[in-house]
Amino acid sequence: MVQLSTPRIMGILNLTPDSFYDGGKYLSADQALKQGEKLLADGADILDLGAASTRPGAPLLPQTEERERLEPILKAIVKAFPEAIISLDTYYAQTAEMAVNEGAHMINDVSAGRIDPGMFETIARLRVPYILMHMQGTPQTMQQQPAYTNLLKDIAAFFYTKIAMLEAMGVHDIIIDPGFGFGKTLEHNYRLLHGLDFLAMFERPILAGLSRKSIVNKVLGIPAREALNGTSIVNALALLKGADILRVHDVKEAVEAVKIIEAYKTANQQDSFSPKQQ
Repeated sequence: MVQLSTPRIMGILNLTPDSFYDGGKYLSADQALKQGEKLLADGADILDLGAASTRPGAPLLPQTEERERLEPILKAIVKAFPEAIISLDTYYAQTAEMAVNEGAHMINDVSAGRIDPGMFETIARLRVPYILMHMQGTPQTMQQQPAYTNLLKDIAAFFYTKIAMLEAMGVHDIIIDPGFGFGKTLEHNYRLLHGLDFLAMFERPILAGLSRKSIVNKVLGIPAREALNGTSIVNALALLKGADILRVHDVKEAVEAVKIIEAYKTANQQDSFSPKQQ
């Protein structure tokens, strides 16, 4: 599995017709293989495959339809890139089990086991790393007036409860994702980004998925296709706040952000001094 001594990059491979940025681009095995090859060549440490859109307002995709989209492409990806680490983005336990049996290494569940109550038991049985994401509601309802009593404390309480449930079932390899854009207003997203290091209390790897989302687009007044520069900026901020994994559409630029932030941190450590040293 990926070592997290330095931040890592998860490349997004959407096998959907309706994802908010690149829906419809990689529906065939040939298209998906070509994009997977590009993501890996650009420096992706993980490929995250998903066949169900989780854009705001998206209805839940039936599990049978998700599997029909996913299974042949997953098999092709595993065969073509046997050394690649494959993550499967799904909220269905049956899909997760099929994917791991076909060669996927980890499960990325935006619903944290709430859409499919069988997910936690399945993860415990499969013994694979699990990405636990915070979201209010479902993708279809999450942006309908999201509200919090205390944003960071509410999210932390959510993770505390879910991690305890997973650990009681024997699941310990957990990555937490605070769910930027999932049941959060623009203000919530920026407060969450500013306080991201608050989640270090859980001593778990933190995944930040900010790529081409409203946290960039709404501030700049641009569509997702023009949001690469803004994405690089918010990715850099997330790295400074302790993100261990960046989930991105544009791998090359994210790799560059990691290199620059790591150089910045190293120089700061080497040159740190106190006023008494002057």
